[in-house]
Amino acid sequence: MARFRRAGSDTLNASQPAARVEQIMQYPLYVHRTGDTSFRANFPDFPRAVAHGESMDELKTEAKQAVELMYDRSEQLIPAPTCSTSELQAHEMDDGEGIWMFVDINLARVTSQAVGIQVNLLDTLLQQVDLVARERHMTRSAFITLAVAHELAARYEGQLSCLPVSQRSFVTDAIHGTAPPEN
Repeated sequence: MARFRRAGSDTLNASQPAARVEQIMQYPLYVHRTGDTSFRANFPDFPRAVAHGESMDELKTEAKQAVELMYDRSEQLIPAPTCSTSELQAHEMDDGEGIWMFVDINLARVTSQAVGIQVNLLDTLLQQVDLVARERHMTRSAFITLAVAHELAARYEGQLSCLPVSQRSFVTDAIHGTAPPEN
């Protein structure tokens, strides 16, 4: 669910000017108790973002910061939130020992350098992509991005100088299976 709020205001209004509007999306977060008073949580939509907190309020704050820090200015497309209860309950991170909650993430603070595209795939191929992406704890977009980078790396191996400097390390990382440095 998207909500729009004027910066510094609690009043919601979808018709406010874009320059002064925050885009708030509610993302699911799976929470485990890790001790008598501490919690650990993961987002199914942001696999690299992990949060810890001594209280639920602290956990929510840490979760928001984890998403902002790990995905701001990243090459990854910011995914839409998973909102289907049945899909969340079927997710491998739902081991029956935790609870699902939704956390407001201000997407105005997470600026992806990725560009969204529409791709048509055979249903059976998409099912295989989703299966492998889940096994690797990745989003579908991240998996497809790595597959494209792998194909480009194979094509340009030894010729990476024809790629812009900003893309060379990404393709080289895909060849060697290393992750890009954290921001």
